Amino acid sequence: MRRGKTADSRGAPKFVSEALATAAEAGCTGTRILRADSQFYNAGVIAACRRAGAHFSVTTGMNPSIKRAVLAIPDQAWQQITYPTAVPDPETGELTSGAEVAEIPAYTAFASRKKTERITARLIVRRVRDLAEPAVVGEQGELFPVWRYHPFSTDNPAPTLRAEREHRHHAVAEQVTAGSKASALAHLPSGHFNANTAWLTLRAMTYNLPQATGAQTSAFHAKATTATLRTHLVHVPARIARSARRITLHLPHNWP
Repeated sequence: MRRGKTADSRGAPKFVSEALATAAEAGCTGTRILRADSQFYNAGVIAACRRAGAHFSVTTGMNPSIKRAVLAIPDQAWQQITYPTAVPDPETGELTSGAEVAEIPAYTAFASRKKTERITARLIVRRVRDLAEPAVVGEQGELFPVWRYHPFSTDNPAPTLRAEREHRHHAVAEQVTAGSKASALAHLPSGHFNANTAWLTLRAMTYNLPQATGAQTSAFHAKATTATLRTHLVHVPARIARSARRITLHLPHNWP
């Protein structure tokens, strides 16, 4: 609902504080971890997490300081991991089934800021082979492996591999956004700001209804997108029959 040129992280610390407070008010008593991409890797966001008593797990990107720290990791520190199913690479979209993970236990971020704004936390790095580089040129094998690095900063107390796996979990917010774009928010933007506000309010009011229905229907529908729920559970063809002052709804036998 903001201007297109507005920075993604503008107002993020305040939003993080409100979200974490709402989670506590809603009864979340376990370990709260904020996961975010590199757009939200700033001292304000992390400070908001710590004020709220929550942990953070934020992608850092490869700025010069982090690049130097990552390249200094010794070869023997990398742990091999294998994914049960292939996962897409965040940069190329290619499917990969193996990677290596290493950790720098204490990395100080935002070192150029005041001492009170510096953050010392774990820096966990996942690296995957760069398949874009040819492995074989003619009869000659590659001279050295080429890697792509995906670091993130966290104070998640879990072991390294578990913290890395939790950081890669699909964010529920992404599915909420996709479902919103396939329903009420498909009407945005309009030339009237009040209309935009109305569609956004309607989406907020109705989001839980199809999700709750899907959870009651099957394990598949409990994780289905809004478009799938609408197709399977709402847009069901039926025929209305009247007999003896009663109305009967005839539904299809083989509907998905």
